[in-house]
Amino acid sequence: MANETMPGLDMSPYTVAGPTERRRLRTVAGLIIVVPFLATILAIYLAFTQGIGWMEIGIFLTGYLLTVMGLTVGFHRHFAHRSFDTSPAMRMVLGALGSMAGQGPIIWWVATHRRHHRLSDQEGDPHSPQLVEGSGLWRVIKGFWQGHIAWMFSDRISNWGMFARDMMNDRQVFRIHQLYFPFFFLGLLLPTVAGGLIAGSWQGAFLGFLWGGLVRICVVDHVLWCVGSICHMVGLRPYVHRTRDHSTNNLLVALVGCGEGLQNNHHAFPRDAFHGFRWYEPDLGALVIRMLKAVGLVWNVVETPEDKRKAALGDDRAVA
Repeated sequence: MANETMPGLDMSPYTVAGPTERRRLRTVAGLIIVVPFLATILAIYLAFTQGIGWMEIGIFLTGYLLTVMGLTVGFHRHFAHRSFDTSPAMRMVLGALGSMAGQGPIIWWVATHRRHHRLSDQEGDPHSPQLVEGSGLWRVIKGFWQGHIAWMFSDRISNWGMFARDMMNDRQVFRIHQLYFPFFFLGLLLPTVAGGLIAGSWQGAFLGFLWGGLVRICVVDHVLWCVGSICHMVGLRPYVHRTRDHSTNNLLVALVGCGEGLQNNHHAFPRDAFHGFRWYEPDLGALVIRMLKAVGLVWNVVETPEDKRKAALGDDRAVA
């Protein structure tokens, strides 16, 4: 359950002012937003004018699924919420895949996400779409923009010491954090090499770089950014009284986000490794965790008992 924010709460314990670091992060955020987006426009143009083959589609889908799993299973469920335990080798794989998505270094990501949970849709939430002024359609547009992209250019950084001290003290996590850019560029190199080898040409390498690298980053990031924007605006809120925020279950975002769109479920039970509680709630991340558990690669998986989930529903099963 989200903590109540007292009127006039000083955000200083939760955030730190970092002008130098902020300038660097703003530059990186700007590049991550603009360059893949422009590359996606180019890819769409080439697809319409020259066609698109199974190689490009296959490289894109492979990169998409791997990096989304790095985020939802790795960065989110394992590192941020400690929903299961795994080996150092598996942690490194998950950390590398999550870094390839281009959503920021792991300690920054975890601190930002935990701050979001602490102050969900209250003053201090790093990416709530509910804190903008105005009314009507204009407020909806402003809220979406704030929750989706504008928050990345804030002049406040989540306090790592408060929200991610365990991550900072974890040698392996700190190493993954330091290797963010090498992992990120590896995520561009691998599809480039794959495209070149499959097609046997420099054109194949370029198409692999374009579709498996830049287009994949654009799509992955916008899908996951929808969790902070759309999934706090549109959808079902079965656990509205438990969460007391605007988190929603948006089934479309959950489908393309491998379970990440089931925000109301997740905010109600943050440590649960599974976000989909009902048969119609798509959660590919949960399926992957179950498969990894079955073969012994993860263990101590946190799952909320069904009777506890049902008891928390009360009479608010589908509040829009």
